[in-house]
Amino acid sequence: MRNISLAFIATVLAGSMLWGQATPKRTPSSGAQPAASKASLLTPASLKERAPESYKAKFITTKGNFVVEVNRAWSPRGADRFYNLVKHHFYDDASFFRVLPGFVVQFGISAKPEVAKTWARATIPDDPVTQSNLVGYLTFATGGANTRTTQVFINLADNKNLDGMGFSPFGKVIEGMEVVEKFYSGYGEGAPQGRGPDQGRITNEGKTYLDKNFPQLDSIKTAVILSAGEK
Repeated sequence: MRNISLAFIATVLAGSMLWGQATPKRTPSSGAQPAASKASLLTPASLKERAPESYKAKFITTKGNFVVEVNRAWSPRGADRFYNLVKHHFYDDASFFRVLPGFVVQFGISAKPEVAKTWARATIPDDPVTQSNLVGYLTFATGGANTRTTQVFINLADNKNLDGMGFSPFGKVIEGMEVVEKFYSGYGEGAPQGRGPDQGRITNEGKTYLDKNFPQLDSIKTAVILSAGEK
């Protein structure tokens, strides 16, 4: 198996983690205190809701559906971030841009460049690793310590070697793993290591870039948080 540390760090760094962003200009204060900001994908700081101790998320994709169960105790910050992203439809239309059979399926760059670039620096601190990276378990990708943002991978094998590298699983696929295993993998590893999608271009150009250059990629039609008893 390829060196996971190099593979993950290289592909993530080539993407959204360290891309330079212009610092937004501050507008002069009028003196009045603004009302609490409304939750918006264009304002990462507004999506700070604490997740339930356990919840399920349903992903409707171009290959079929799968359901994820998240246990907040496993990785609290990761569970909270994932909850807010799904609840506010961050993952809708996003592609499974890195599919490596026997290793991982990776997704989590917004299909909309204005959203993807906004979240590129919205990092969360690391969580301790309490669970192993087993088949079907979900974990945030990283570019080093305390760099988790929005990218997630689903383990396609028992990748226990990731445990000691700080990759902290926060949930697992409980339905539809056969769907996950069928996502299109023909493009292989992403650029610059392979001929697959370039994460920087996904961030800056969005779905337009993927549809033109990687039309066979599978994607998420929508992802939603399920209510208790909902399927």
